Amino acid sequence: MNDYIKDNLAEVRSAIDSTLNKANISKDQVTLIAVSKTKPVEDLMVAYNEGVRDFGENKVQELTMKYEECPKDIRFHMIGHLQKNKVKYLINKAYIIHGVDSLELAKVIDKESLKQNTVTNILIEVNMAKEESKFGVYEEDVIDLVKNISELKNVKIKGLMTIAPYVENAEYNRVYFKGLKKLSIDINNQNIDNVDMEILSMGMSGDYQVAIEEGATYVRVGTSIFGARNYNVGE
Repeated sequence: MNDYIKDNLAEVRSAIDSTLNKANISKDQVTLIAVSKTKPVEDLMVAYNEGVRDFGENKVQELTMKYEECPKDIRFHMIGHLQKNKVKYLINKAYIIHGVDSLELAKVIDKESLKQNTVTNILIEVNMAKEESKFGVYEEDVIDLVKNISELKNVKIKGLMTIAPYVENAEYNRVYFKGLKKLSIDINNQNIDNVDMEILSMGMSGDYQVAIEEGATYVRVGTSIFGARNYNVGE
């Protein structure tokens, strides 16, 4: 398994480098998040020993457990839908919470962050394709949400995140990645206090190269590194 993960990781990095070169984008503009959800710490540590420091989890309990067991220079990203009653466990453990799609959730993150005397970085999750099966705020509602959340003192908006549809041909998702990039520029141009648009978290195993071409700064790649998941683990 060690060699399997190492080889997969090398392939993903090579594909990222190739895309960056083709698009004339500097290497430091894109960060690979190895999505380690449902995978054991042993698998995560194989990627860690190959230099990966950003890992994505979608369950609070699993993230906090791995946080305690793993080296402290790892940056854990909460990429799954977050329930308000579990926010308190993530504060000071999640480097960034990716999936914030409501003012109510942001207020809970703000309140729990204040209790722990910290500011929590978040991304606004946008449902660009308006898929009913997915979380995320619709594109036309994003700017109002950003303005409302910007008034919270213990939350910092660092950018946007989207989960594009599952497609056979990654080109079909280019329109959604382009749209998220345009939206981030539109928000940036409004110069809203307490809001940065430096991060665009978009692109997964099937479409991360297209996402990079359209401006992704974080790509979330799991299956292409760790292999298929056992979704009975950690449920």
